[in-house]
Amino acid sequence: MTHTKQHMETRLHQQPGSASQATWRYAVAGLSASLVGLGLARFSYTPLIPALIAAKWFSASDVVYLGAANLAGYLAGALTARAVAARIGAVRALRAMMLLATLSFFASATPVSFTWFFAWRFLSGLTGGIIMVLAASVILPHTSAARRGIVGGVIFAGVGLGVAASGTLVPLLLQQGLQQSWYGLGVLSALLTLASWWNWPAEAKADAAPSHQARHHRASPAARALLAQYGLNAVALVPHMVFIVDFVARGLGQGIAAGSRYWVLYGLGAIVGPLVTGHLGDRSGFGPALRAAFLIEAAAVLLPTVSTAPLSLIVSSVVVGGFTPGIVPLVLGRIHELVPHSTEQQRATWSHATTSFALFQAAAAYGFSWIYAQTGGDYLVLFGLGGGAVMVALAIDLGLALITRKA
Repeated sequence: MTHTKQHMETRLHQQPGSASQATWRYAVAGLSASLVGLGLARFSYTPLIPALIAAKWFSASDVVYLGAANLAGYLAGALTARAVAARIGAVRALRAMMLLATLSFFASATPVSFTWFFAWRFLSGLTGGIIMVLAASVILPHTSAARRGIVGGVIFAGVGLGVAASGTLVPLLLQQGLQQSWYGLGVLSALLTLASWWNWPAEAKADAAPSHQARHHRASPAARALLAQYGLNAVALVPHMVFIVDFVARGLGQGIAAGSRYWVLYGLGAIVGPLVTGHLGDRSGFGPALRAAFLIEAAAVLLPTVSTAPLSLIVSSVVVGGFTPGIVPLVLGRIHELVPHSTEQQRATWSHATTSFALFQAAAAYGFSWIYAQTGGDYLVLFGLGGGAVMVALAIDLGLALITRKA
């Protein structure tokens, strides 16, 4: 029976039309996972914050700590993803994480206690970290090299859809009530989990457990540099991700409604971004595409320090929103270029990259909040620091290319 199933799967991949259809089924499963574990589990919390405070579920200070619990969980997920995959298999882990994220929405509908809520926010972050590490590494080995960028883009467009949903769907759900909003998110998550359940690719035995060779593989200087660049990119994203709404609403005195409109634009950019960057990576190669991305992103992050005209803020919000998930298929594609022959080594490198991103992002979120308080609310300093971080990432890339060329 097993031999017959493997023979049928081999025949499927031998037929161009069928293989292409299977690739897109896998990509949609990945999109559903990133939408549940990364998009909804993280970004839907932001517009719920005022309602949580207004309903007296938690104090304003408690709500901030609950938001941080998700970031801590994400880091824990990135660190433990490969161990979880080794124990139960990557596909089973992905299904389990989508179920756990769904359960976290329903559990959050009742404010039993701060500890209860903190634990579920932490677990929702954990699901995001594990999904971030495993989803693409399960799907991309079944994808042709020519389509790797665009398929990666489809997978992580789910993050952008989550950002967009946080600015559109959540306010609609809140009209029905705070508890009903959590239930609504839980139902949506359950439907996405069910839709993706049978669309994951069959997992090779070699993928289920790390090989001895993979455990002792030394990363190349280019791969180690990429980890630092990806972390610096996380720093560059924080000013927009955390402060853009407040900057427009209070910093520029335009009010919450105006700030929210820029967040929706950020979300629209986040939907399109990974599709555009993934396509560019397929066309030009992931090294050159990543270099161009750092340059464009630096300009977009720094733009508010030069001009706060509406057009400047629109461009800045859309472009930085696009790179929030859009950098992911580029880094993933670059890892596949640098580590071309081992799925397990690719997964290990991607796990380290995700950990680097999570560490730098959490440090920047807290560090920028401290700087904001110390400077009396100077948002432009934060945009300047964010732009500087991605310029350092670009400098590392150019420096490494120069050293390699001389060698």
